[in-house]
This record gives sequence, C-alpha cells and structure tokens, in this order.
Amino acid sequence: MAFEVRIPTLGESVTEGVIVRWAKQDGEAVKPDDILLELETDKASMELPAERAGVLRIVKAAGEKVAVGELVARIEEDGGARAAAPAAPRQAPAAPEAPKPVPPVPAAPAAPLARAEAEAELVAARAVGPLSPAVRRLLAEHDLDPTLVPASGKGGRLTKEDVLAYLERSARPVRIDVPAAPQPSAALAEGEERVPLSPIRRRIAERLVQAQQTAAILTTFNELDMSAVIALRAEHKERFQKQHGIGLGFMSFFARACIAALRDIPVVNAEIRGDDIIYRKFVHLGVAVGTERGLVVPVLHHAERMSFADIEREIARLAGLARDGKLKLDDLAGGTFTISNGGVYGSLLSTPILNPPQSAILGMHKIEKRPVVLADQIVIRPMMYVALSYDHRLVDGEQAVTFLVRVKERLEDPERLLLDV
Repeated sequence: MAFEVRIPTLGESVTEGVIVRWAKQDGEAVKPDDILLELETDKASMELPAERAGVLRIVKAAGEKVAVGELVARIEEDGGARAAAPAAPRQAPAAPEAPKPVPPVPAAPAAPLARAEAEAELVAARAVGPLSPAVRRLLAEHDLDPTLVPASGKGGRLTKEDVLAYLERSARPVRIDVPAAPQPSAALAEGEERVPLSPIRRRIAERLVQAQQTAAILTTFNELDMSAVIALRAEHKERFQKQHGIGLGFMSFFARACIAALRDIPVVNAEIRGDDIIYRKFVHLGVAVGTERGLVVPVLHHAERMSFADIEREIARLAGLARDGKLKLDDLAGGTFTISNGGVYGSLLSTPILNPPQSAILGMHKIEKRPVVLADQIVIRPMMYVALSYDHRLVDGEQAVTFLVRVKERLEDPERLLLDV
C-alpha cells in the first residue's frame, strides 16, 4: 500500500507554500530521511524528508502552490511499485470525473429527518481532526457543524469532497470560489524579463506596507564616535577568537548596548496589542540578514541572557542558516526589537522600517572618518550615523532620543558594557 506524502503543519499563521524543487525524481527509489522536496513559505524555506522507503510517485510538480495537509506524492513499496502505479485513482474521491445529474435519494417523507438524525448519531462519537483551509472555508461559508458531516478521509479526516457531498444531499446551494480571471499584463519590451514574486519576497512587501499603514513611524538620528569600540576590539579580538572559537564583531557591542538601553527605556521594547500596551522583561533580538531570496530577520531569543561570545555565535549560526535557506519558523518568531546593519553594504544613512508588531528598529551604517570638534579642536574620528525608527503611537520623541543617547554613551565608553552599568 502506498504511503501518502502530505505537507505538514508549517507553523503559526502559515497555511501554504510553494514547491521550489524536487530533490528526487518521479520513479526514483528513496530511503527514510532522504530529502524529497524543498518548500518555500512566506516566512522561510524548509526541506521535507521521506518517512518510508520505496519508489517516489510525484503528484504535485515543482512551482505549484500547496496547502497544509495536501497530498504531494506517494511512496510505493519497492516490490510492485511500478505495477501498482495505475491503481492510484483509488485514492481519488468516488465521484465521477465529469459532472452528472445526481438522482434524488428515494426516501419516505420522514427520511430526511431520519437520515440527519442517523448522521448525527454516526458522528457523535467522532472527534474532528485537522481541517484543511478548503474545508474550513466551506464550513464557514455554509455555517456547518463539522461533527455533522460524515468523513471518509484517512483516520476519520474530513475532506472537501465530504462537505460538498453533504451539501448536495441537503439540497443546499454550494458556492465554489472561482479564481478571478487574470488581468491582461502589458507586453514585455525588448530586454525585459518577467519573474513571479517568491513567497518570501511577497511577504516582505506585505509586511512593509502593513508597517507603513498601521504604525505612526518616525525616525530620530544620532552619531557615534567608534574609536573606543574599535580600539577595544583590536586589543582583544585574537584572544577572544582563541578562547571562544568565534570572531568578535561590532554587532555584539551594538546588541549589548541596545539591551542595556531597552532596560532603561522599556517602552521601546513594548508593543501595542489591541487597547493594551505589552511590556516585556526579556529581549528577543531580531538581526536583519540579507539573502539571495530577500531580507529575513532571525531572532536571538532571550538575548539579555547572552554574553558577547553567545551573541556572536548565535548570529553566525542564524546567518548561516538564513543564507542556506534552512531557517526554521521558530528562528523567525517572537522578535521584540530589531537591529539592521546597512553599513555592510556601504549605507551612510537610512530610515529603517518597523518589523510589525515591534515598536522600534535600530539602523546601523558605515563607519567613516570625519572631522569632528573635541575640546575645541578639529580631529579625525571614525564616526557612524545611527537611526531609530519607532512607532510614535507608543514611543514619545523624548523616549526615542533618550534611548539613542543611552546606546551612544555605552558604545563610546564600552567598558560600561562589560561592567553592565
């Protein structure tokens, strides 16, 4: 008997994805834990391994959109796999392919009521299992109780065909959503190429527009003299590398400075939730990472508990997973404050956009030697502009400016970070 390969639960609020590629070919033998396919959702990419050994029979092609719970392949037993392939239609619903008139069900006058009562009794003891998005939509549209619909799916699972059949028997109108006709697009000019938005790119666009539409975003700026951090890093980076097995970068200094400043100004680490303000005593620090697929923001959970070495190791781990497209949904969830470093690309100044539902984001920029006045003398110093974008509905200008000043004070006197003062 063939084993069905279905899309597993992908995490909170994620209901579908796109098959980027099949790692195995149709008809190829597979072993347990062999990677079958790569799936891209609007938050991350993931690989789906085989749970059984056998011969792979692909149902959904690369590039197709698939929902949680949807059948994408079957793994047939090695022995009669190829011979058994024609039997696949048995997995399909019993309904004929071409629509045919459904003859009325012969029944006595009281039969509909008796039948409904019998169906209710039949499913009374049945627990309703996971429902696919299509099933949930039909149930909601027709105001149906799922426990009243007989299920024919594997393990008592309710299928879309079960709901449609129930509606047909009940002589209730069935509404089936028909995709809107594609709008004609302008012809491509010479030298143009049309490439569909990837799920991640589309999600980035949605979230950026959402941030602009739902928050009152304002940005405040300051500049840092990076001389002390550069000197401290140069003095200790070799011993740091030997002792901790990881390089000492600037990001851990900024992370520790922001964590300390969030402790001083906790509203910057809060969020608006309905009519309430949610304050936090922890920091789940998002660090923006650029990848070929787009910008992702993996999260250092409980960064307030981490040392410099812990922060550097976790950033390196998450950045590596991001570049390889192997971040898990948990790696992207729960961020409360974000740092974005445009300086690695040469950015001198920018206004970062919030990562909802967070209330603030810090933008780092390139370090550039500039003339500054110290003790009435013009001197050359390695300077960096920093920007804090924040939700003005929650964070006042005074609080935002004070937060940046606290970050500046700790980075210009980094011993304070080591002493946690």
